[in-house]
Amino acid sequence: MRFLPSLNPTRKRILLSTWGLFAGLSLLLVTAGLFSTMVGIRAELKQLPTIVSGGITTAYYAGFLLGSWYTLRALAQVGHIRVYAALASLLSASVLVSGVFDSPIVWIIMRVSTGFCYAGLYVVAESWLNGLATNTFRGRLLAVYNVVTVGAYGAGQLLVFNFDARNLTGFAFAAMIASLAVIPVSMSEQAATPSIENHEHITLRELARIVPTGFGAILLVGLAHGGMLGMAVIYATREGLSIGRTGILVAVIQLGGMALTWPISSASDDIDRRIIGLLITLGAIVMSVAMLYQPAESIWTIVLLFVIGGLSFPLYAIASAYTNDWVSPEQMGAAASQLVTLYGFGAMIGPLLAAPFLDILGTDGFAWSIIAFHSAVAVFLVYRIRAWHAPVTTKKWDDVSFHGRAFFVPATIASLGVTTKAKPKNIQL
Repeated sequence: MRFLPSLNPTRKRILLSTWGLFAGLSLLLVTAGLFSTMVGIRAELKQLPTIVSGGITTAYYAGFLLGSWYTLRALAQVGHIRVYAALASLLSASVLVSGVFDSPIVWIIMRVSTGFCYAGLYVVAESWLNGLATNTFRGRLLAVYNVVTVGAYGAGQLLVFNFDARNLTGFAFAAMIASLAVIPVSMSEQAATPSIENHEHITLRELARIVPTGFGAILLVGLAHGGMLGMAVIYATREGLSIGRTGILVAVIQLGGMALTWPISSASDDIDRRIIGLLITLGAIVMSVAMLYQPAESIWTIVLLFVIGGLSFPLYAIASAYTNDWVSPEQMGAAASQLVTLYGFGAMIGPLLAAPFLDILGTDGFAWSIIAFHSAVAVFLVYRIRAWHAPVTTKKWDDVSFHGRAFFVPATIASLGVTTKAKPKNIQL
């Protein structure tokens, strides 16, 4: 690491403290992308009813809720590294079992298990990162986290065309990658993880009282993402796309998130995060409307889904960063757990609400579900921006990043359109 001396001390400390975590997460999300896509394709090849296919996705997020509740307690007892290693090992076994048995019941149970593991791993990661970050670069650090997770997930989805979803080989390959993911985090120094000695519990009700914007936004974003990812494979399969084309179509949603998360999250460190969130949500809605006029096999559908993913997936990082801007350092671990719980709950409901769109409207229902869910996010953000007015940016212009400057004019226009001049007496963020 000859380049490390050229870094400033803060960036050098962050790099040394997070390299193992990011390396391990990359491998785990490759597993997630490959595994989830193969399960979806396998369910469609078995010609399961839409509600059962949606139920398999919902089972994942039910496990998500359980994992987010349990992990915070485990962190207090044994620390970040041991919890991570235990969850990665359980994940590997669950993926392998899913490939061995050709049964929707087994798939549902194993999806609960994998959801439990990934929720816990996200709590470990976000608690780890927020414990190291400050408000001035939290958006950027969480952007790196999003790029790693979303990009690796998309890369895993691209691997699907190498395997037959009806056979064990792809599941075994995914389980092997999950096992290897234990190595980099296990090799991290214990000192690299943040202290959890001063952990302070925070309930969902308390979080909603302290930061209602973050609370509501994470819940609605989970709803939007769950519906979009849960129905993407079904949409592509019902349009008659090949397995390889289906993998590409689903992957570009994630890869778009990887491409645009950094500039958008970087801008949110300099510009009111709520306004940035509103602008990109409106952008996702416009792209979804355009998708209604393109056939699924068109290259333009892939481009539009890339942009939709690029605009939608940064919403989680923005809402998470906004929440952690306002909670105390002692509450960040508990806040990470509760945010994962909220996201998981929304994502669990998302596929169930999106499925009727496809049943009633046909394959166009996929785009209409994206429009509906992101419209809910936009309306909520407009409401919160109107409830509490804040400056577009509190930084001097010379300190605003290039990405922040790119958003400044539309953010100012949006602010003039949805905010009020007077601040309410009882401020809720």
